[in-house]
Amino acid sequence: MTDTGIQPTTSSAPSFPSDRTCPYQPPTGHQDLAARGPLTRVTLYDGRGVWLVTGHAEARALLTDPRVSSDRQNPAFPVLAPRAENQASVVIPLLGVDDPEHARQRRMLIPRFSLKRAAAMRPRIQNIVDGLIDTMLAKGNSAELVSAYALPVPSMVICTLLGVPYDDHDFFEACSRRMLAAPTAAEATAARDDLRDYLHRLVDRKKAEPGDGLLDELIADRLADGQLDRDELVMMVLLLLVAGHETTSNMIALGVYTLLEHPDELAALRAEPGLMPTAVEELLRFLSIADGLIRVATEDIEIGGRTVRTGDGIMIGTSVVNRDTAAYADPDALDVRRSARHHVAFGYGVHQCLGQNLARAEMEIALSALFTRIPGLRLAVAPDEVPVKPGDTLQGLFALPVAW
Repeated sequence: MTDTGIQPTTSSAPSFPSDRTCPYQPPTGHQDLAARGPLTRVTLYDGRGVWLVTGHAEARALLTDPRVSSDRQNPAFPVLAPRAENQASVVIPLLGVDDPEHARQRRMLIPRFSLKRAAAMRPRIQNIVDGLIDTMLAKGNSAELVSAYALPVPSMVICTLLGVPYDDHDFFEACSRRMLAAPTAAEATAARDDLRDYLHRLVDRKKAEPGDGLLDELIADRLADGQLDRDELVMMVLLLLVAGHETTSNMIALGVYTLLEHPDELAALRAEPGLMPTAVEELLRFLSIADGLIRVATEDIEIGGRTVRTGDGIMIGTSVVNRDTAAYADPDALDVRRSARHHVAFGYGVHQCLGQNLARAEMEIALSALFTRIPGLRLAVAPDEVPVKPGDTLQGLFALPVAW
């Protein structure tokens, strides 16, 4: 393996990642690793040793360093779980490429994900949220909040933005779950291929009957003149569709759970509704659901008193980076008044999340409406009975039983 630059592990390097025992706290093992310094060695499931970054300043420095790559075609790129073992079999736009290719793709999409466009989507998001709450209230005094609310909100929003029929949501949500949680690479690849085939068919339908979504724009403005080829277009929309509903749905559900478990902070929000944008930033920092941003070094880098060698894998442990005492006072406390905008929950640098403005709008509206319209909202089970997702995927809840 010397041709890839992959470094073997050592017996003293603990395994990564670990599962959370509390849905809103980093795994205990991750917090212990942060005490070793801003960079420390950990071992992945396949025995490979990589660098885990736990320091806030070091994480931001590495995420903006041109010697740190997101290219999943690089044979030295780390594999976090078995499902990703054949990740190099297809190019993932945006997420899995570096500049200048990344910049070319991002420029095509930025206008649709600007702060102005997110603001223009707010009335539509509000209508979606109100309709879902109406339905929950009409059905009684309890609900399973993930399926009834946290998932449909971003799923409907991203379908509206992309021009993907929401009637197909059961299919593409199931494909997304299989991709992100499959136990094997073969199963994850099959799910991706099912979704890719669906989008290829949708492109054909759009060519025959154009709509007004982003997919329609890309077909008319980019595919037609050769700026995008068909496979690149489909993979780009696949990424946006999956990321656009999976990440925000986890944040909404976990945000509700966390606020219910911090009644003083929830009371502060109810007393001062204008705090919600600040509270959303704090929840993003506090929860850090994308816990393990993956990169590979393309040159030697001296940082944090360590030497990261060419070909070394790098994991940005966002849950501990966002709890760094050098960046935040009392970081393990949830404080809805905290100014936390310099968190790395959306990443940092050129690969920072394209949809962050839309995600913020969805979270603000979804949380505000839920706690305003259902003031008696509470957990319907003991907190430790809420099922938590494992550490090798997006962090969140499988289900959230609530009552009022």
